[in-house]
Amino acid sequence: MDLELTSDQELFRDTTRRFLQARAPLTTIRAWADMPSGFDPGWWKAGAELGWTSLLVSVERGGGTISGQGLCDLALVAEEMGALVSPGPLSPVNAVAQTISLEGTDEQAERVLPGLLHGDSIAAWAVAEPGRSAGTDGVHLEARADGDTFVLDGIKRPVEAGAEADWFLVTARTADGLSQFLLPAATPGVEVTRLHGLDLTRRHATVRFEQVRVPASAVVGDVGGAAGSFERQLRTALVLQCAETVGATDRVFDFTVQYAFDRYSFGRSLASYQALKHRFADMKCWLESAQAITVDATRAVQDEAADAGEIARIAKAYVGERCSELIQDCIQMHGGIGVTWDHDIHLYLRRAVLHRQTFGDPIEQRDRVALMAGG
Repeated sequence: MDLELTSDQELFRDTTRRFLQARAPLTTIRAWADMPSGFDPGWWKAGAELGWTSLLVSVERGGGTISGQGLCDLALVAEEMGALVSPGPLSPVNAVAQTISLEGTDEQAERVLPGLLHGDSIAAWAVAEPGRSAGTDGVHLEARADGDTFVLDGIKRPVEAGAEADWFLVTARTADGLSQFLLPAATPGVEVTRLHGLDLTRRHATVRFEQVRVPASAVVGDVGGAAGSFERQLRTALVLQCAETVGATDRVFDFTVQYAFDRYSFGRSLASYQALKHRFADMKCWLESAQAITVDATRAVQDEAADAGEIARIAKAYVGERCSELIQDCIQMHGGIGVTWDHDIHLYLRRAVLHRQTFGDPIEQRDRVALMAGG
């Protein structure tokens, strides 16, 4: 992406890139795939020390940005993580930290934020429900008021980093409307089951809430007033998905072009064949378009533009569709080796397909945009 970076942002991006290359190269990613969490906690803590978890948190509550635009800074991290298909709960931790920073009580912030900012604890956003849409109308988990407590009943799936989380931010439906609750993962009645996913290192889980009783102090913001928070969290997640997918696709395109120059057939490099040149030109157009719409979405969400929700969904629809197709084409360019386990390209396709499907696939995003436009 090209966000017209400041010198500080360039330094931050380059520092993140060098850290990922040194501490989590693809050989390490493959080894971590056998770990239950998919990543080394010490590695995540070191990333948090670089600022990965503090960019959407206010200075007053322990956070801070590089450029004064926290989401733009965070998108740089996501892009670099995409280039190496890095693991780690970047999106859920930041979505939860941002909401607690903006809407949490002092008690909630003091209990949760220090651990998230230092990488000592993990938070997950429990929002998606099986077979339901990614919008507010897809939230059916019930939070029933009972005196000075609330009782949560329902299922959330898939929940990124659900089995690794120390805290859950649960989006639920109350009699007054959409509400959010912050509760420890060890709360009685919460049952977490790991899921086997397509991505080798990104972990998801099913989180079941059976008569889970939480105090009124667990409410984040106002009861029934979480629709705005939900939308902000979703926009943040979509932008980070797009940035990571674009980073992954850019890397795949680069090493595929290089392979085409290095691989010879009938005495000529593959890159010399006109039909392949035309295909590479098409893919380059798709990639640059995906980069451009991701930049626009990042800026719109950062600036809280009136059409930010629409732009973020347009970006997710385009990036989700085109980038996965582009990586598939790159696999074809590699020939037989492209479909082997030993080649790294399938790691990137797995990540792109995961992002395509979570928080609403391209078809759902286009439907949402049509509704926003009054269609």
